[in-house]
Amino acid sequence: MADSVITTINALQQVTMSPTVVKTSGAGKAYQSVAQSTAIAVQDATDTLRNLSTISSTAIGAAMAQMLADPAKAEQYTKVITQAQEIMTKAAATFTTIGQDAATVLNGFPSS
Repeated sequence: MADSVITTINALQQVTMSPTVVKTSGAGKAYQSVAQSTAIAVQDATDTLRNLSTISSTAIGAAMAQMLADPAKAEQYTKVITQAQEIMTKAAATFTTIGQDAATVLNGFPSS
């Protein structure tokens, strides 16, 4: 009986520790790590986009309030609004680039 158990354990160990199993398992773990890293990069880009949106919206709101309070300086505040909108446009483009680059990295990484 004891010999049978030892033989079974040795057989299982040989099967689970074969080079093919170890290589496949390692590749899967590496792929998961890269997938997680790219997801974190996209999350960070999302946070940045959200924060810049908040800042830009606040700047636009403040500029609009100043423009309404002092219409003679409307041109000055219009520049602030335009710059805030440009910041959001560039941030959105950067977000898109980061997302596409992350997908490229992940799709280019072997999963097996």
